[in-house]
Amino acid sequence: MSDTPTIVIHEGLQAYIDPLRPEEEEALEASLLAEGCREALVLWGDVLVDGHNRHRLCTKHGIPFRTVQNPRLKTLEDVQLWMIDQQLGRRSVSNFQRGVLALRKRELLEARRAARMAALAEAPSAAVDAAAPAAAEPADGEAPPWAGEGGSAPAAPLPEPKPLDSREAVAKAARLSSAQVQMIEKIHQQATPEVVAAVRAGTLSINAAAAVATLPAEEQAAAAQAGADELKQVAKRVREAKRKPKAEEGSEAPEAQPAGGDTLESLRQRVAALEAENAELRRQLAALGG
Repeated sequence: MSDTPTIVIHEGLQAYIDPLRPEEEEALEASLLAEGCREALVLWGDVLVDGHNRHRLCTKHGIPFRTVQNPRLKTLEDVQLWMIDQQLGRRSVSNFQRGVLALRKRELLEARRAARMAALAEAPSAAVDAAAPAAAEPADGEAPPWAGEGGSAPAAPLPEPKPLDSREAVAKAARLSSAQVQMIEKIHQQATPEVVAAVRAGTLSINAAAAVATLPAEEQAAAAQAGADELKQVAKRVREAKRKPKAEEGSEAPEAQPAGGDTLESLRQRVAALEAENAELRRQLAALGG
């Protein structure tokens, strides 16, 4: 069926891909049955990084497909950033998912920058080399799956992406407004899984989900369990409660926040969480590779 003996579907990486809507699923299945799989699936070693829906449907119907390696992906972070860019370029991806992906890209780039800054601090004499824009060398356990194999000369690494160092930059990458990104960020950080599932499914708007996300987790879960109509009513009540006359609000101005709403501590926490997540992804990949 394919030119590779093993294809690994990694759930951590597959999470970057939104499930197809029913009509999209039907259209893709009809196209594959009528014309075959014309576009090759992209692998990183044995791990599938592009073509998950085509692989699933081709496997279901016994449709032959081709695979190719992307030799420019040197590290796990390269894979994640490449997959994000692939999804951001697709018209079928929802506004919410585009916002989540762009925020995830920002976090990955911040973690990469923090790692380079730490390396510079530990080895000042290597500052000139380390500050170059080319991708860093793979860390231990991060070498490409085909490293050490014979064959053609290694491909050039991917160019370093531009940093997403403001909410406006994130919005531009996601093709959204800054206000939409701010709401998606609130949902991403504060909403319960039930609320996130509702906005992913399209039964709850981004605006409504951002309002519900301001509630305690138990209230969010209870509203979601009651159904989509209750979630919408809860969102409406939250928005109405916030429309108080300014005279009734406290006279003290809110505490100033850094641009983009980030603090140094929150950035440190995000970097630590990303490092832990990537360590877990590497562990799973190593286990899948036997």
